[in-house]
Amino acid sequence: MPSLLSSEAVETGITPGGTTGAFRDVLSKHHAHRRKPPVHFTDMSDGEREEALKELGYPKFRASQLARHYFSHCTTDVAGYSDFPQDQAGTVKQRFFPDLITPLLEQTADNGATIKTLWQLFDGSRIESVLMKYPTRTTLCISSQVGCGMGCPFCATGQLGLTRNMSAGEILEQVRYAAAQARDGALGEPARLSNIVFMGMGEALGNYNAMLKTIRQISALPPHGFGISARNITVSTVGIVPGIKKLMNEHIPVRLAVSLHAPSDKLRDELVPMNKRFNTTQVLDAAHDYYMATKRRVSIEYALMKGINDQAGHARLLAKRLNHYGDDWVHVNPIPLNPIEGSRWTASKPEDEARFLDILHNAGIAATLRDTRGSDIDGACGQLAARVKDSGVLCTVQ
Repeated sequence: MPSLLSSEAVETGITPGGTTGAFRDVLSKHHAHRRKPPVHFTDMSDGEREEALKELGYPKFRASQLARHYFSHCTTDVAGYSDFPQDQAGTVKQRFFPDLITPLLEQTADNGATIKTLWQLFDGSRIESVLMKYPTRTTLCISSQVGCGMGCPFCATGQLGLTRNMSAGEILEQVRYAAAQARDGALGEPARLSNIVFMGMGEALGNYNAMLKTIRQISALPPHGFGISARNITVSTVGIVPGIKKLMNEHIPVRLAVSLHAPSDKLRDELVPMNKRFNTTQVLDAAHDYYMATKRRVSIEYALMKGINDQAGHARLLAKRLNHYGDDWVHVNPIPLNPIEGSRWTASKPEDEARFLDILHNAGIAATLRDTRGSDIDGACGQLAARVKDSGVLCTVQ
């Protein structure tokens, strides 16, 4: 059986226990060992960039120029680089900045403060990202896989199944595009992209190597990266315990968010099938270890579902489970569910949401009801891709 970080896992996203045993990744009918994306500038090491330039007849210092334009100016238009020779601009563009993702459709919500983009990748696959403006920050929610193999029944992406992992270049292109959007006033006024959350399509820890390469380049200072503090990057997981431990040992101060959604194994087995592989005790142990190692509070994501996991007993048990590890190590984010059309999984009543929060607060646990962005569009991750796929709609962004 392959380990989490074996070449098989990196290629397909299959996690330990993913092919046999209590849990198996839910694969899309399109899942296959598909051809890999073209190699992008951000997929290369410094040495590889310099060697590729040498093959084109350029000295190695040109690599830092390309990096500066990409990370500092968020542009891949080599023909527009005033300090770069133009005799092979087209060749250089194709060699280092192939078109990996293309915007197909954009939806705007929250009076222009939220922009959701549906992307088509080089092989026709589709993923989503969401750019959000808040009073004190601008956040981008990015995808790391095409679909998701975790199979959570209330999640639109989970219903798509896992098609393939994304390359670091594909992930980082979402960041570059959004940074330029924010800078150019797409959210109403110019802003700096300040926060990144791996909460889009896919299980980021199921695509570990590409995720890590992405994090390093997001957080590195220009001209080596986008200069977004690692402390402003959040990695969300359903609880891939080996991945949590691996990330902890990288000594990068990213925030960990665990999608728990249930306080007991019996209920979580139904809501998060991966719980059959790594149960609530194993997941919470790993999350607490992450807190102890990094001194960064862990976020507990908890989608509230009417009559399923939102009752007083659920809140009390959640508080008990978290307080078992001590004080002030977690922050709980109860999330009003953005339901899939026709699904039996529906949003909680406001009074049940309020009671849930009160119980947590009274138990001494920090908790904040998640701000629901995109409620007037296909806000839940995967909804837009699924709707466009089912309807056959293909709208080019103007």
